[in-house]
Amino acid sequence: MEFSLSEEQTLLQDSVQRYIQNSYSFEERQRLIITEEGFSRENWKSFADLGWLALPFSEDVGGLGGTAVETMILMEEFGKGLVVEPYLSSIILAGSIIEEGGSEHIKTSVLTDMMAGGTLAALAFVEPQARFNLADVNTSASEFENGYRLNGFKGVVIGGPTANHLIVPARTSGEQRDKSGITLFFVDAMANGVTRRNYPTIDGHQASEIDFEDVMLSSDDVIGEIGSGFSLLESAIDKGILAVGAEAVGAMEVLYKTTVDYCKTREQFGQPIGKFQVLQHRMVDMFMEYEQSKSLLYMAAMQMNSGKETEKRKAISALKVQIGKSGRFVGQNAIQLHGGMGMTDELKVGHYFKRLTAIETLFGNVDHHLKKYATEA
Repeated sequence: MEFSLSEEQTLLQDSVQRYIQNSYSFEERQRLIITEEGFSRENWKSFADLGWLALPFSEDVGGLGGTAVETMILMEEFGKGLVVEPYLSSIILAGSIIEEGGSEHIKTSVLTDMMAGGTLAALAFVEPQARFNLADVNTSASEFENGYRLNGFKGVVIGGPTANHLIVPARTSGEQRDKSGITLFFVDAMANGVTRRNYPTIDGHQASEIDFEDVMLSSDDVIGEIGSGFSLLESAIDKGILAVGAEAVGAMEVLYKTTVDYCKTREQFGQPIGKFQVLQHRMVDMFMEYEQSKSLLYMAAMQMNSGKETEKRKAISALKVQIGKSGRFVGQNAIQLHGGMGMTDELKVGHYFKRLTAIETLFGNVDHHLKKYATEA
């Protein structure tokens, strides 16, 4: 497969690279993750001014009409900089659902403000019993007067602490694991009955455990069609997998290059350890894992808008399997080749590995997607 970036895509890549290099140092990132919100509102506003928040949305809703390839380019550079701003949770996940299924009122008010760097949203979809099965939804929404009463629990809501709005899948009919009968709701994060327990995650991001107890919703809060929200949810998760796949590829590139540079300068027995053949083989293996992941990332990005659903889902699952295995291999070897230094918080190597470890579990681990790929095949 031949893959080359267009002039506009190259300009996008260059602009993100310059921003990360000039305004997003590792030291600045470490300062941000210990603040109350865990990211910079100033950076977020800069993302909006640069057009990045409007990038994935169609021109019909005021976006820039970017494709999966543009999202891939952006997220790969974000992965190199370990960006902690809630782009994945607010723009990729919640934003795509609002664009595809939200009412005109939600699109013109909330989505417009999101692209301007104001409102934040998050997708609250994880339930403890589901084990990566998106159709396993125990949270319920029962009809009540002219609306719905929402009850249930969602865990590991990435971006939940700072979200103004939540997209919540709830069961309105059917059995617990049925794909039909799932409805998506647009919920005010400050509504009565919504309780958030916020915490930092191991990779420097922010998440919430959220309880919904008799949260009253109107029929206008329904996203898409009643009982037909699974396809919207699945589509958003596919986009999320592509995004974190690109982020992982960016992180792996930094890790293998940093490790090679370190091995050229670290001396043992009177010579750089990079001259030891066994370590050279290890670094070549790291490079190969990175390149294999990048190739599958390109294939998945090309399949996202191909219109071939089976091929798209196979490519997405293949990508998730590859980045899970490669991310672990590259991260573990980067830490080992850095020796004791690789275990310290002061060195960025460990922080990249933490992010890769979190990405391995996001949206389904290696075993889950290996089984899913076999089923699709």
